[in-house]
Amino acid sequence: MSAPELEVAIVSHGAEALLRRCLRSLRDNPASVPTRVTVVDSGSPDPTPEMVAREFPEVRLLRRGNIGFSAANNLVLREVETGAVLLLNPDTEVRAGALDAALARLRSEPRIGMVGIKLVTESGELDHACKRSFPTPLSALAHFTGIGRGESAGGTLGQYRATHLGDDEPGEVDAVNGAFMLCRAESVREVGLLDKGYWLYMEDLDWCHRFRDAGWKVFYEPAGVALHVKGGSSGARRRPKQEIAFHRGMARFYRRFDAPEHNPLLNATVYTGIGAKLAISLAITAVKR
Repeated sequence: MSAPELEVAIVSHGAEALLRRCLRSLRDNPASVPTRVTVVDSGSPDPTPEMVAREFPEVRLLRRGNIGFSAANNLVLREVETGAVLLLNPDTEVRAGALDAALARLRSEPRIGMVGIKLVTESGELDHACKRSFPTPLSALAHFTGIGRGESAGGTLGQYRATHLGDDEPGEVDAVNGAFMLCRAESVREVGLLDKGYWLYMEDLDWCHRFRDAGWKVFYEPAGVALHVKGGSSGARRRPKQEIAFHRGMARFYRRFDAPEHNPLLNATVYTGIGAKLAISLAITAVKR
């Protein structure tokens, strides 16, 4: 095969059936450029790696322990020298033309460093996380309480969902979803790898922030579409370890990009709020289990 112009990295921890569907979608709807797909198996407790080796011999398989989402993706990211690299979740299925639409947008401007596409749920609704603005304490509070998720929520309350851009309108955004992140190799070399300090969750927002800080555009391209089974790769309900990782990620993101040096009261309020939300989430998880 020719040297790949597109590298696709899929990190999987279990989710055998979903990964099979994801790989089939890549096989059935390939990009028009030479492509290499790598599955990094991050300590799957089921026969996921055996399935990949048996049913998808064209896919490169790397077996590792449960090293975390960022560290597993970085195994592929650090190899990419030319072309583009796509971080793809195993709970996605790319539709016909999706990869080429994303690649075309990436190539349309030299300073576009990352492209996300339109993600839809199994019910056909938009996964609003596919185009986002960076969270502020107010917009995060509105989002998690549900106030900022309503159709009528706009301005600062609905800011997290990038309501300034229509669902079918291409345009620049703060962030796209880590389920589909197509990146220019040059931008990855300049910005650096994913931050391993995030074991799971929030690493995509962090990376998008660093892209924009380095002067690279992050773009939403709805001409490409993929199905996203929300929570498919991590479970419909987060386990306690995942809940802790999610909330630690929130605190890490706030500390790195938003925490004012001279407003300790605001910082204490935000960290207390994150801690309270974690306690509530753990209590709900315990009850449901």
